[in-house]
Amino acid sequence: MQKITLFLLICFPFFSFAQDIRLENASFEDEPQDATMPQRWHSCKKGSTPDILPGFWGVYLAPYDGATYVGLITRHDGSYEVIGQRLTSPMEAKECYSFTVQLAHSKSYVNYNIPVRLRIYGGKSFCEKSQLLCESKAISHTDWEAYKFEVFPKETYDYIIIEAYYAKNIYVPYPGNILVDDFSVFKRCPRADLLADKQ
Repeated sequence: MQKITLFLLICFPFFSFAQDIRLENASFEDEPQDATMPQRWHSCKKGSTPDILPGFWGVYLAPYDGATYVGLITRHDGSYEVIGQRLTSPMEAKECYSFTVQLAHSKSYVNYNIPVRLRIYGGKSFCEKSQLLCESKAISHTDWEAYKFEVFPKETYDYIIIEAYYAKNIYVPYPGNILVDDFSVFKRCPRADLLADKQ
């Protein structure tokens, strides 16, 4: 009994400390529709919702995972689509997390056809963009490609926010699109584990 108790005392903190973070409906599964939020996600811009694809606005790329994905756009009036959700567990301050997401671009998205980038924020409350955690380049490829990110939250965040945004060094708003599918689990970076072992 004593050996079992000691094992539990040693292992329980490890599993708690290294807990993965999962997004709900990480592949944006839902009935394909235009201007509709996929389940478990919420719009962070009043009157602006993404599209659940494929099958609308001339976008027919097959999903990378599951049956659907989400399309986010930017507009010439300076507005852009932003969605978010509460994380299954918080991103802890001063930790490192790594994850991947599948990104693509559609050359035909009605008139929203210019490449844009994806920006990802951590937030302390719903739709609050407390810290820009990472961003992609402007995505111009029309097939799915995996993008790996490592993020370093300065504070503990309970929410994630993702948005389409204009390419860097372009200062005039324009109509563009980005397609997003299959967020992986957020895992602690291996080097963060090594650092913790040394402390």
